[in-house]
Amino acid sequence: MIKIYALVGESGTGKSFQAKLVAQKYHIDLVIDDGLLIKDNHILGGRSAKQENSFLAAVKVALFDNKAHRDDVAKKLLIEKSRKILIIGTSEKMVNKIAMRLQLPPVKKIIRIEDVSSQADIEKAIRIRRIEGKHIIPAPGVEVKRNYPNIFYKTVNIFKQKKIPDTIGAIPKMHEKSLVKPSYSKPSKIPISDEALGEMVVNCVDEYNPNIRIKKITVKEGKEGYHLIITIDVPYEIQLSSNMYAMQQYIIDNIERFTGILIEEVNIIIDKIINNAQ
Repeated sequence: MIKIYALVGESGTGKSFQAKLVAQKYHIDLVIDDGLLIKDNHILGGRSAKQENSFLAAVKVALFDNKAHRDDVAKKLLIEKSRKILIIGTSEKMVNKIAMRLQLPPVKKIIRIEDVSSQADIEKAIRIRRIEGKHIIPAPGVEVKRNYPNIFYKTVNIFKQKKIPDTIGAIPKMHEKSLVKPSYSKPSKIPISDEALGEMVVNCVDEYNPNIRIKKITVKEGKEGYHLIITIDVPYEIQLSSNMYAMQQYIIDNIERFTGILIEEVNIIIDKIINNAQ
């Protein structure tokens, strides 16, 4: 008897990124994701929705709307004779529709992205999708690059500590995934003046800590976004390492959230440590 699992979450929340780990946890060897049938480190069949030029066309591929596409994957599923299959989708309705179209039993177990990812990881995944237009395919780069060279971006290696019985400690186990950039999700670079971007930085720093004094802001254009160099004086009592990192993230998160532009890097230069009591 085949048991169907589903990993469900809104678009861009990191489902494909977590797919391999979820499959391993439940001893699942077949994954259906965005029109592809994947086993271990191989794409067995189907076609990737991420190669489409429009979002609507991508949705149709992910739902196996085309008969030849779904028949091809359904036949490969029969050949594999797997007892457990993981379907990835944005809703319970979507994963059940995919199961029906591939002549599979209804989904028995729903796993939500919130069950396997922290809120911080979900927000990071949303940023990568929304701002940078990057997607994950849970298959090695060599597989994706061979099949979809036009959208392949780079390989992502994830290391997870795996405990070994009767031994001390753990050994790292690598999961290889592919980062791709579909045409329909590639963001257009939004032009913005140095002055406008500088004003936003001033507002962010003032909101974060009004006692920090900005001395200079340099804006440089990168390949996809902007690089910021901020020279500041900071109060004596501030914990530098933790506060500067938090302020960097505050600036990036707020500017990207409210403008939609990509901040590739924020460098903070501390010119002076000042004593506000003087």
